[in-house]
Amino acid sequence: MSTYKDIGVEKVGHVGTIEIRRPPLNFFDISLINQIADALDEFDRDIEIRASVLSAQGKAFCAGANFGDPARQAQEAREAEKKGDPADSLGPINHLYIQAVRIFRAKKPIVAAVQGAAIGGGLGLAVSADFRVTCPEARFSANFTKLGFHPGFGLTVTLPELIGKNNAELMFYTSRRVTGEEAYRWGLANELVPQDQVKAAAMKLAGEIAECSPLGLLSTRATMRNGLADRVMAATNHELAEQTRLRATEDFKEGVKATEERRAANFKGR
Repeated sequence: MSTYKDIGVEKVGHVGTIEIRRPPLNFFDISLINQIADALDEFDRDIEIRASVLSAQGKAFCAGANFGDPARQAQEAREAEKKGDPADSLGPINHLYIQAVRIFRAKKPIVAAVQGAAIGGGLGLAVSADFRVTCPEARFSANFTKLGFHPGFGLTVTLPELIGKNNAELMFYTSRRVTGEEAYRWGLANELVPQDQVKAAAMKLAGEIAECSPLGLLSTRATMRNGLADRVMAATNHELAEQTRLRATEDFKEGVKATEERRAANFKGR
C-alpha cells in the first residue's frame, strides 16, 4: 500500500482500509479528497481487494470544510494553481468536486464507519459510500443553509436518493443535526452499534461483502450505481454555480462568523 500524508491505508485480507488522520475534526480540503480518491483507485487496481472501509481518527468523522481558516483558502488556491487543469480557473471548490466525483467512480463497495459528526461536505463524503455504520453519538448535518450557502458534494442528488426527497429537504432547509438513531431509522445509516464498536462493525460488514464473488460484486455494483457519478458531476456543476454566487454575499460571511462564534446568525437576505 502507498503512503499518504493525511490518511492511513492498509489491506486486511480482502478489505482495504482508509483512515482519515486529521483529528479531532478531520476537516477536508482538495488534498484530502484527492488522497482518498487515489487510495480507492489503488484498491480498484488490486485484484485481492473486494471492499473497503472508510473511517476516521478523532471525535468527528468529518466536519466538512473549515471556511473560516485562511490557511485552508491559501492552500486550496495553491493546489489549484499547481494542477494546471483548465477547470482550475473556476476556483478551488470546483477542483475539489472533480476529486469528489472520482470517489463516486470507484468500482468496489465502500463502508463508512461514522463514529462522530459528519457535517456539510463531510456528510457528502459519508454518503458517497455504499453503506454507513454509526452510533447514537454520531451527528449528521447538511448545515449549508445555516452558513448562508447551498448544499454541495453532490448531496442534492445523493441524499434524496438515500432517505427520500422530503427528509432530504428537511435536512437542507433546517440544517439540523440528525442523531445516529434518527439516521438509522431514516435509512441514512445501515447499522447502529455502540460508539467503540463502529469500526469493527464496519470491518465485519466489509468482510461479509468480500466473501462474495469479486466479479459478481463488480458487475452488480456497476448496475446498481449506473450513472451515479455522472449525476453527481452534473449536480456539483450546479451546486458550484450557486455556491459561488452565495459565497459573495453578506449572509455567507455572517453565517461563517456566527458558526465560529457559536451563536445564531443575523441574516439580512443580502
